[in-house]
Amino acid sequence: MGISEKLAELELEYSKTQKNKRTEGHLGILKAKMAKLRREIVEGASGKAGAGGGSGGFDVRKAGNATVVFIGLPSVGKSTMLNAMTGSKSKIAAYSFTTLSCIPGIMKHKGAQIQLLDLPGVIGGASLGKGRGREVLAVARNADLVLLILDVFDTNYRDKLIAELDNMGIRLDQTPVDIAIEPVTRGGLNIVFSKKQTHGLDAKIVTGILKEYGIFNGSVIIRDDATVDQLIDKLTGNRKYIPSLTVINKIDLVQKDYLKQIKYPFVPISADKEQNIEKLKDEIYSALKMIRVYTKSRFEAADDEPLIVKEGTTVIAACAQIHKDLKQNFKFAKIWGPSAKHPGQKVGADHVLRDGDVFKVETR
Repeated sequence: MGISEKLAELELEYSKTQKNKRTEGHLGILKAKMAKLRREIVEGASGKAGAGGGSGGFDVRKAGNATVVFIGLPSVGKSTMLNAMTGSKSKIAAYSFTTLSCIPGIMKHKGAQIQLLDLPGVIGGASLGKGRGREVLAVARNADLVLLILDVFDTNYRDKLIAELDNMGIRLDQTPVDIAIEPVTRGGLNIVFSKKQTHGLDAKIVTGILKEYGIFNGSVIIRDDATVDQLIDKLTGNRKYIPSLTVINKIDLVQKDYLKQIKYPFVPISADKEQNIEKLKDEIYSALKMIRVYTKSRFEAADDEPLIVKEGTTVIAACAQIHKDLKQNFKFAKIWGPSAKHPGQKVGADHVLRDGDVFKVETR
């Protein structure tokens, strides 16, 4: 029996098992077994997607300041979006699977160069390999942002896209919980909960799941109110936590009132008519949490071209992004702008930069 067949068998058993207090432990172990099989699927797909020459166009080097992937059904307008946002010439036609490879483009916005990847359409069962779906979703694992792109007449498909990504170990708009697991050779399991658990997680369930992963002795500290799935994610260890935006395309085909029925946040656009494209660019830039900072030398004004860094970047991290020698020889910096208490404030390596800052580095 292959991995997909084993997984389907476990999924069937899980769906048929009645959910109640007495079956929580059994269901947790079933989830752990399914997660282990999905990890094998993910690792197999990641290998194919990254294999030079054998990936059918899915082997794309990261470029620019960040990478954004387009995930959606065939013919939702991903290629038209790419063209509107970057000027790339991705093939466009009104039939399924126009894009058979990964088409890259660079979007320039607010001084940043953002790589956009137009991927083949994701259909139901993609995480199990349908339509080369595992390879497509494996590319998404390395993205900085996922765009869920929907046709205005099929907005319910969002949940299916999220489920396919979830099956590939991609957790959208989530953060990992604080769980520490320290295996030892003997002494049994010592399980400590630092917070009250409201999702049914208890010592018995934790013990059963740990044993499924071959951990019979060790210290476990669960510092957050965690779920069974979050514990399994910690044990599996190959999860990717990526922010997302939902984009609904072809809004020129409906009345404005039609969009009011949609209950989740989204960016409405018409790629064909280039409606709201600038708004979408702004939303992408904001979701990537980028800021612009500027450098200046001793005798010159600040550079016109910004250095693009992530929110929370320190002066020393910005130096490393410019050149390794600047980081190694760093003495102190002077700051002008929003993060400075006064113009030309002298700061150390750990000073956190803010959007619009100008800094000058003094070296040893």
